[in-house]
Amino acid sequence: MWKIDLSDITEMQSTFDRLYEKNALLMSARPLPSMALHRIRKDLTIEWTYNSNSIEGNTLSLNETHLILQEGITVKGKSLREHFEVHNHEKAIEYLYEIVNENYTLRSIDILSLHGLVLRSIEDNFAGRIRNGGVRIVGANFVPPNANKVSQLLDELIDFVNENPLGLNDIVLSTIFHHRLVWIHPFFDGNGRTVRLAMNLLLMRKGFPPAIILKNDRKKYYEALNQANNGSYQKLALLMAQALERSLNIYLQALPCDEDDEYKEISSLVEEPRVPYGQEYISLLARQGKIDAYKEGRNWLTTRKAIEDYMKNRKRERVV
Repeated sequence: MWKIDLSDITEMQSTFDRLYEKNALLMSARPLPSMALHRIRKDLTIEWTYNSNSIEGNTLSLNETHLILQEGITVKGKSLREHFEVHNHEKAIEYLYEIVNENYTLRSIDILSLHGLVLRSIEDNFAGRIRNGGVRIVGANFVPPNANKVSQLLDELIDFVNENPLGLNDIVLSTIFHHRLVWIHPFFDGNGRTVRLAMNLLLMRKGFPPAIILKNDRKKYYEALNQANNGSYQKLALLMAQALERSLNIYLQALPCDEDDEYKEISSLVEEPRVPYGQEYISLLARQGKIDAYKEGRNWLTTRKAIEDYMKNRKRERVV
């Protein structure tokens, strides 16, 4: 087995517990109103498509991505490839929703099929086919394995995920799968988008919504992957958890909630008399995953209850 350092990840257990509690709450509230469910899924599909493509260099904005998918508009000044990348990613998401269920077992054919959809009409000669030559990744601290080893390494990774010999929770398991598939780099092109689709199969089969890595976190994302190449998964696991929590919160906001559970920008919360901390400190807690929070654009959102829960835990720690 490859080098896996999970020592830092054990410190994230409270974060994982919170995500599982939120997922249990979401599952207990199902079925959600069909109109709300349709709207959220449509919005997440657009966001997922925009962010994943943007990470790979697609220059279409979120609004332009929306217009292409919802209005069928062709954006002037943008390449045909960029338009195909948008439509293809949407089709790949539709395929993912079709195949995933609570009994889903990861299969190589599904990874190949997702890749085939991602590169359809862009690189048809390579779409859905494992690479047969060497590749290099600019800015990465590793060289992907020889093409002759790719099929075996992919099979070993799929067996690792399905057998889960380390007894990892679903979030950590999808994190390790995410990194390892990037490291194997099974295709000439389209690896990143395919990986970010495939890793969500492991989350969504457990009832989680998709985790969407944001374009604004692109630098942090690549740094986390480079750390994982050296065996440390803490940074990537934190990024995955934050992405997943954001999606969970979007779904949970469709449910009735108390005012204390309402997500607000940290800048507005610190103005309330019940919040004793400054904006910089609460933002640090959010970035470290120590409070219930999620990111919209460049702004962090959290709740009054999340801050009060953190304060209570601090008091308990002092007593102990």
